[in-house]
Amino acid sequence: MTVTISRLYNSYPDAQAAINRLEAAGVDHGDISVLASNADGWYKNDRPAKPGTFPDRDLDGKDDRAEAAGTGAGVGAALGGTAGVLTGLGLMAIPGVGPIVAAGWLVSALAGAAAGGATGGVLGALTQAGVAKDEADIYAESLRRGGALVSSRVADADASRLQAVLDSSAVQVADRGALYRKSGWKTFDPAAKPYTADQVKKERSLYM
Repeated sequence: MTVTISRLYNSYPDAQAAINRLEAAGVDHGDISVLASNADGWYKNDRPAKPGTFPDRDLDGKDDRAEAAGTGAGVGAALGGTAGVLTGLGLMAIPGVGPIVAAGWLVSALAGAAAGGATGGVLGALTQAGVAKDEADIYAESLRRGGALVSSRVADADASRLQAVLDSSAVQVADRGALYRKSGWKTFDPAAKPYTADQVKKERSLYM
């Protein structure tokens, strides 16, 4: 039996480190997905965050640009196109969240959100992936505020071991939700205005 485990992080580098640990623990890259805020523009023009590497948003070890060219994928088709096109591009705009970099199997669930929320937006994608609704609200709000989410499909027998792998540097979701509510937040609002780069910087300074 396969289950989905998810953890929240304050930034993409923290999420990438968690992905590296999962892979080192034996999880196939095809079973890992990441969603990360791009409100501060760290990922631009389909170029990787680190110079000298290639874009690999679907985590398959291959250059996404070559894969997209090989399948005839076009940039213009991204918003309403196939999951493969979205995965290859990396960038998506999600209602209530703003620009994110998305990679892996969650991208197909998010395609409806990018096209206008036909499948329930980011909350629908997360709950379909097995995330409880109350946690999905906090995950979505955290993405809006500059965070990153890693989700992995794992064998039930390995779940406890791999949860421990993800826990290092992960955000305590209940604590983060409590902080949000203390400032007046109640639940994720898909009609809310996404955070600006300055707001994200200020938000992250509270936790980092």
